Amino acid sequence: MKTLFEETKLGNISIQNRFLRSATWENMTTEDGHLTDKLYKIYENLAKSGVGLIITGYANIVKEEQPNHGMMGIYDDSFIDEYKKLTNIVHNYNSKIIMQVAYGGTKTKFNLGKRIIYAPSEVAERSTNVVGKAMAKEDINYIINAFANAAKRIQESGFDGIEIHGAHTYLINQFLSPYYNRRTDEYGGSLANRMRFLLEIYNKVREKVGDKFTILIKLTASEFFQGGLTFDETKLICKKLEEVGVDAIEITGNIHGKAKSMVGEVFDGYRIQEEGYFTEYAKIISNEINIPIITVGGFKNIDKIEKLLNETNIDFFGLSRPLLAEPDLIKRWKSGDRKASICLSCSKCRTSKGNYCTIFNTCVK
Repeated sequence: MKTLFEETKLGNISIQNRFLRSATWENMTTEDGHLTDKLYKIYENLAKSGVGLIITGYANIVKEEQPNHGMMGIYDDSFIDEYKKLTNIVHNYNSKIIMQVAYGGTKTKFNLGKRIIYAPSEVAERSTNVVGKAMAKEDINYIINAFANAAKRIQESGFDGIEIHGAHTYLINQFLSPYYNRRTDEYGGSLANRMRFLLEIYNKVREKVGDKFTILIKLTASEFFQGGLTFDETKLICKKLEEVGVDAIEITGNIHGKAKSMVGEVFDGYRIQEEGYFTEYAKIISNEINIPIITVGGFKNIDKIEKLLNETNIDFFGLSRPLLAEPDLIKRWKSGDRKASICLSCSKCRTSKGNYCTIFNTCVK
């Protein structure tokens, strides 16, 4: 029987348990993405509480592209020393930390009109209605190199790995999507062409950081709408990523704020679950490829998570809002108190002053 509290390998990282703090935009950096004392304290508390692996909130890879206020930056070398301090803090508590990087693209309403926002094609993003600039080949190369340069900084800063965000309708996801990607060149049309951008990013990152540095990719299971990326296509993408050497894949979905209303609905033949929204999809993928699969979304009950661990090939489980409500949750579960998380999944944690639980944990301790 597999247990949640056992040391396990994720790529080249040894992790003390199977719990991840999934990437969480804290909205607490300086205006240009540098760390604050509040953020250091948040990450110290997470590490101290026994989270096996922390994935940071997404970081922007080019200075001019900031899809959200208060997000971390990794777009130049000025960040390296402060991230060395962060990674040292986390490692002091035997926790591990990976930085997530993204190009947000048109999934934004921040600073519109003040910057160029790239997209694969001039198609409005469904939730923001923002239209981006269709990328020329030189723009594509610019972003590929930006991901790779960010990865090298992440490695130099002492992080244990990098997660490339290819989900949630951000730029990589849009290239993968037949709805957003209407290109007629080598980056559009067939799935092989649509995944070219992601594969070129991965290959360039791997070239920069070497074979031993752990690289994760975050993918959406399905776009959950007619004409979007399907689960069958996502399975093929996962197989290709395994083939080229990606260390692990996180399965998620772009249903922010809609999860409760979508529970029980069936997309591409599988059902959105009340706890672990995307576990039906992650289970199938975990049966078809041999690298670790992570899933995330709505986990609050340790007994249900443990059941999934032993009845599927899913390896790791990401939590976000429960750790905002109850930062010591993993430590509590490990001590034998297996009551479910107190999190209400109300999403009131997103505030203009930062993202934190406004019900149970109203300050950073």
